[in-house]
Amino acid sequence: MAKETKDRYSDEELENFRKLIEEKINKAQADLELLRSAYMNDGNNGTDDTSPTFKAFEEGSETMSKEANTQLAIRQEKFIRDLKNAMVRIENKTYGVCRVTGKLINKQRLLLVPHATLSIEAKNMQK
Repeated sequence: MAKETKDRYSDEELENFRKLIEEKINKAQADLELLRSAYMNDGNNGTDDTSPTFKAFEEGSETMSKEANTQLAIRQEKFIRDLKNAMVRIENKTYGVCRVTGKLINKQRLLLVPHATLSIEAKNMQK
């Protein structure tokens, strides 16, 4: 029996990927809200009456953590955007097709990285 090569995933497979991606988008948006609230919070822990040295250390640490949270939020926003772009590819029935080789991306890879647009083969060619 000859192995059939598919040029796209079936509608049923696309629907399963759509559900997976929707779950990931919902979780990512919830995580993003946590990050946003963390870096927008004034973070005043009642240290107004403590020594000025301690307060300076705390403010420095607070600034660093706000910067770290901002960077995490930016990465999270990009992740959500990539997932939403994957949803568009599902609607267009082009989801799971490598943008370099034109071959189907391995299903296991898509389950782990649902926003992938490159097959492992194409990814290795980039190195």
